[in-house]
Amino acid sequence: MTTREARGLAAADEEEQSIASYLQRNPDFFERHQAVLARLRLPHVRGGSTISLVERQIEVLREKLSALEGKLAELLRVARANDALSERLHRFTRRLLRAMPRAEALARIEAGLREDFEAFQAVLVMIGEPSQAAATPRFVRTVPAHDPNLKSFESLFATGKPRCGQARDSQREFLFGPEGPEMGSVALVPLGVKGSMGLLALGSADRERFHPAMSTEFLARLAELITEALSGSSP
Repeated sequence: MTTREARGLAAADEEEQSIASYLQRNPDFFERHQAVLARLRLPHVRGGSTISLVERQIEVLREKLSALEGKLAELLRVARANDALSERLHRFTRRLLRAMPRAEALARIEAGLREDFEAFQAVLVMIGEPSQAAATPRFVRTVPAHDPNLKSFESLFATGKPRCGQARDSQREFLFGPEGPEMGSVALVPLGVKGSMGLLALGSADRERFHPAMSTEFLARLAELITEALSGSSP
């Protein structure tokens, strides 16, 4: 490319920038010069023909509308899923908000997790001294506060917030026993202030069921209900 050609390209680019700036400063230009607007033709993005500027603007608006409709459909899908989850949580609440013996409260918690939330791999770890006086559901485990297995949950208890994702091998073995290696993802939910009462563990073979990016709001509300039910239940 010669020096003259380079200068010509630079001048053309500068002129285009000036035109673009002028049109941006004067958005009513085409209203005042409608004949110019009618003569403008643009290459069709999906073919070799040309279309008017107005037709191209209509196409752009249609594409934006299609994208917005897709986003709206996704929002509606999420809203319906949240509504269904809220209904399950409501049913679960009704199971718990009654004064009852602890054994019955634990049985209702297990039934609610299994029937309302399809949590078939659930373990409730209670911190305290094991009692031989009354039988507890198979998914309940009572351990003393000094149990060494609880050390791996110290960071969870420190935050006091549910955590989803992968669990350590030692945690899965402690919580789920022989079925631990099958747990592809786990939700760990502290119970009580900083896990003072224990924790609820939900496991799934599906690695994506309890993923780190998922919202834990419902798990936190679930923890509050379980804590309230067990705190208010009689021995």
